[in-house]
Amino acid sequence: MRIHKIATAFIALAILLSCFVNSNAEDKEKPKQKLREEKIRDITLKVPESWKRVEVPNRLKNLRAAQFEVPKAEGDKETVHLIISNFRGGGGGVDPNIKRWRGEFQDLKIKLTRGKSKQGEYVFADLSGTHVGSSFRRRPKPLEDARMLGVVLAVEKKGIYFLKMTGPKKTIKQAEKAFRASFGANAKKEKEYKPEN
Repeated sequence: MRIHKIATAFIALAILLSCFVNSNAEDKEKPKQKLREEKIRDITLKVPESWKRVEVPNRLKNLRAAQFEVPKAEGDKETVHLIISNFRGGGGGVDPNIKRWRGEFQDLKIKLTRGKSKQGEYVFADLSGTHVGSSFRRRPKPLEDARMLGVVLAVEKKGIYFLKMTGPKKTIKQAEKAFRASFGANAKKEKEYKPEN
């Protein structure tokens, strides 16, 4: 009986070790995304090579400093863009923009954190729900199961930058790690952010 228990324990241990080795092998097999630097006015982003920088439409050139097309997750149909804005006059600061972003969703869930990167202090907003669009550009059809990642990045003596991507949850989840890394965010060091109003 004792020998049987010992044998069972050894088999369980062997299975656990096998799982551990296989998961590490899988991590090593995942190809690392090649990054490139993109200078946008006073900031430099490190984005994956697969993120295509695209021309900002003429009608939006006074609102956007740059934009990138983000690869779609399998099964997603909507194109997602990373949009970077920098309003020389300030753009309203953190809380007014978070309030605006909140207004783009129904059935909203939101998490707000703050942190510091080499480029400046930032507030990170993670919103999800049904995306209906902004006050000046509503969606013809609301996008259910949507997510938005938005950042207000304060660059000392240079102004405030707004980084934002909105779209289907799968594509946003696939891009989240690269999005955070693009401006040097560190999720582990972030703390909760509470708006004043």
